Amino acid sequence: MPIYRQLDPKQIHDTASMLERRISERFTGSGLSHVARELVAIAQETQSRIEALRSPHWGLRIGAWTAVLALVGIAVVAPVFVQVKDEVGGIIDLMQGLEAGINNLVFVAIAVWFLVTFESRPKRKAALAALHELRSIAHIIDMHQLTKDPEHALTRRMDTASSPQRVMSRFELSRYLDYCSEMLSITSKLAAVYAQYLNDSMVLDAVNDVETLTDGLSQKIWQKIMILDSIGGGEPPAS
Repeated sequence: MPIYRQLDPKQIHDTASMLERRISERFTGSGLSHVARELVAIAQETQSRIEALRSPHWGLRIGAWTAVLALVGIAVVAPVFVQVKDEVGGIIDLMQGLEAGINNLVFVAIAVWFLVTFESRPKRKAALAALHELRSIAHIIDMHQLTKDPEHALTRRMDTASSPQRVMSRFELSRYLDYCSEMLSITSKLAAVYAQYLNDSMVLDAVNDVETLTDGLSQKIWQKIMILDSIGGGEPPAS
């Protein structure tokens, strides 16, 4: 498949690594730089997880199809041993046998479906666990920008003893918020990778939840950035 028609986990990892370096260079030792480093680690783990999810589990697959063939064989051979009589009692027995046969076919179909999808269930569980991790780091990113309000960079306010330290300039605050938005975007793309390789309804729903979450959080951040830009806060201070 052409490179521009699917997400590449390695390229996402490289983008996350570049972003982590940018954050560390501008905000050395900050909490956001540590979160960015953790996001890089998750991007690295996503590559190995996707490879594991894409690889077939031959032991489970062979065992499941062997059991399926055995069930189908039993369902086909069993009616041969049913004896049908010509008298009325035999017809009643025939009807009861047909009803029992239909019930057995339903149970066999359920068992076949269970066995055929047996391999996908542990993969779904692993993907959902990874998506839960991405959802958590999105909330952590949001916590870091929670107290970064534009009004504190624009006006002098009376802080209390419990007020967080706000020492960023307008430009630094704008860059900090921009980094948070980029991290949320990378988090969303890491989630989308699982939907790309796993055609599972529960995984797709979880991916949509992560994308909706990161999009909503990013919109709040961009509202702050727009406030800063509206008064020229995006320009770097003169050296």
